Amino acid sequence: MFRSAMELVQLTVRGRPVEGRDPARKPKWLKVRAPGGPVYTEVKKLMRELALHTVCEEAHCPNVGECWEHRAATFMVLGDVCTRNCAYCAVAHGTPAPYDPEEPVRLAEAVARLGLKHVVITSVDRDDLPNGGAEIFAGCVYEIRKRLPDTSVELLIPDFKGSAEALRIVVEAQPDILNHNLETVRRLYPMVRPGGRYDRALSLLARAKEMAPDLITKSGIICGMGEEWDELIVAMEDLRSCGVEILTLGQYLRPSAAHLAVARYYHPDEFAQLKEIGLGLGFRHVEAGPLVRSSYHAWEQAQRVSQPS
Repeated sequence: MFRSAMELVQLTVRGRPVEGRDPARKPKWLKVRAPGGPVYTEVKKLMRELALHTVCEEAHCPNVGECWEHRAATFMVLGDVCTRNCAYCAVAHGTPAPYDPEEPVRLAEAVARLGLKHVVITSVDRDDLPNGGAEIFAGCVYEIRKRLPDTSVELLIPDFKGSAEALRIVVEAQPDILNHNLETVRRLYPMVRPGGRYDRALSLLARAKEMAPDLITKSGIICGMGEEWDELIVAMEDLRSCGVEILTLGQYLRPSAAHLAVARYYHPDEFAQLKEIGLGLGFRHVEAGPLVRSSYHAWEQAQRVSQPS
C-alpha cells in the first residue's frame, strides 16, 4: 500500500533521483519571497509596540511574509528563551526571564487591533514554572473572548512535562483547537527532542480528548530529519489512535550549521501522497507540503473542521 524505501529512491524530479541530490542545496520548491509589504510592516510594528513575540520570527518560518500579509500570526507567549534545546529548533534556549502575568492582556489587544478571526498561540517550553505556563495560555483565551467572542482560538502547547493539572488548566479555558506537535518518529526522539518523550506527547493528546471529547485536537510532524517512510506512517497512525483530527506535515529546514542536518528533501508529490494516506487514516484535515508549518493556513483549517462532517 505504501512506498518502500527502495521505491522512494526511484522518485525523480525531471529525471533525477530526489535521494541523490545534495541535501545542502534546497530544491526550487522551497524558495520563497523575502517578507515585505505594508501589512507585514504594520504587523511587525505592532508586535514591537506591544512587546509581543511571534514564532513566525523566532523560528524563522518561511511563510512569515505570506501569513502576515493575510493578518495572520502565531503569537509566542512566555518569552523568547526556551528551557529545552531541541536539535531542529531555531528558538533560543537557556534561562528565561520571569514571565509577565499581563501578557494575555497585551496579546488580546493585538488581536483586537488586527481584527483577527482566528488566533494561534504557542510558547517556548517553560520547565522552570510549576505548571509550565498553562495559566498564561488560559488567560489569553479568556482575554480574547472578552474582546472578540466570535474569534476562534487555537493553542499550540508544550507537553508540560506530562502534568495533568497543567493540561486541565488549558482545556478548561475551552480553546477551539488544541495542538501539540509530535514533530518526529519514535526512534529519533532522543536525538531530535531530548527534553521530550514520544509516548508523553501521545498521552497528552489522548488525555485532552478524555477531558473534553468535543475538543478538536491537532498535531504536526516535520519530515526530513532522518525518519524512514514506514516510521512516518506509524507516527501518523499513532496520532490518529489518540483521536487527533488535524494533521500538518512539512519539510525540515536547517536553521543554522549548529542544528541537525537535513537528511533528505521530500518532493511535493510525496507530500501529496502523505496527505492521501492521512485522510485514509481518518484525519478530518491534512495540510501537507514542503512549506507547511503547524500554523500554516490555520484559519482555513479551523473553518473546515468546524463544519459538520
